[in-house]
Amino acid sequence: MKIVLAPDSFKNSLTAKQVASAMQTGLQRVYPDATFVKVPMADGGEGTVQSLVDAKNGQILTEKVINPLGVETQAHYGLIDDGSVAVIEMAEASGIQFINEYTRNPYVTTTYGTGQLMKAAIKHGAKTIIIGIGGSATNDGGAGMAQALGAHLLDADNNELKYGGAVLKKLSKIDISEMLPELNDIKIIVASDVTNPLTGKNGASHVFGPQKGANEEMVEFLDDALSHYAKVIKKDLGKDLEQTPGAGAAGGLGAGLLAFTNAKLQSGVDIVVNYTGLKDQVKDADLVFTGEGQIDFQTKFGKTPIGVSQATKEVNKNATVVAIAGSVGDRISELYPLGIDAIFTCVPGVQSLDKAISDSGKNIEQVCENVGRLFKSVTTRG
Repeated sequence: MKIVLAPDSFKNSLTAKQVASAMQTGLQRVYPDATFVKVPMADGGEGTVQSLVDAKNGQILTEKVINPLGVETQAHYGLIDDGSVAVIEMAEASGIQFINEYTRNPYVTTTYGTGQLMKAAIKHGAKTIIIGIGGSATNDGGAGMAQALGAHLLDADNNELKYGGAVLKKLSKIDISEMLPELNDIKIIVASDVTNPLTGKNGASHVFGPQKGANEEMVEFLDDALSHYAKVIKKDLGKDLEQTPGAGAAGGLGAGLLAFTNAKLQSGVDIVVNYTGLKDQVKDADLVFTGEGQIDFQTKFGKTPIGVSQATKEVNKNATVVAIAGSVGDRISELYPLGIDAIFTCVPGVQSLDKAISDSGKNIEQVCENVGRLFKSVTTRG
């Protein structure tokens, strides 16, 4: 019996590695002699760094950067594959957790700190950077990131632009002559399932600006600023990105990465599946357990449980895929045709959110034991 444990983290509760360990503890009560393989997973969002570091026995480093409001903070990134691959979550440096209802202002928030993390990874010897770009507090089109990497964004008087999305209206010229020369040889993989263009009604400012503090007037101004930014990028860098799918991710950081680096956009969970070698692990598995804190119909849009189930069924149609969640939402029946065979919640009864979070480890153990006993009973009798 081979059982592969490939969950995502349970937000505010357990890392993916901790969830996998809880799953194993419960299942070992039923299958003490089984071979267990733990593959911590993520989908490119929060927890991606920790999951890949855990899965690949990498290391986490700390770097001083500036947050979206220009205040110095400490951010973390990971190194895997003997330091050749860096894993970065832009939210570590430029995330929405750094702002509140009083300080959020996409006119001024910057991705400069994300660029600082990228620079640190490059200086540390990374040849590939995987960067997850969810959870941003910014709407600057990745301008700050580019400046941190050595680009000069200049106004009509040849002055360097300050931080934020609003000043992009004043952009006259982009000078990349002093960007890090190593960037030419760095492979950058952007983990994002967002397909929004940079501008327009489906663009970065209109769709994501309001959650970052933009009112209607600000949304229009920022959209115009990003459109102008795109035109200068096209003029000076020769890249037409304004309507490119994914360019609007993270307040336009998608566009900035495409403009100033050799970046390629990919599905976050596909990246993690590839780098963890999940398909090799599941091809001879009998049972595959996955999961995350919340599972509902939106899970089918690139979330970890679907990524795991589809990767499994691609190489092993006979494996049974079980998903465990802290909360099970609407329309989960839409997930069954996509490779998940059964979905279970680990919460044993009515309880507060705090209680559910604090007990999540033992609850996961119990539900996995229960599922294991059912599976053993059915297969034994069959």
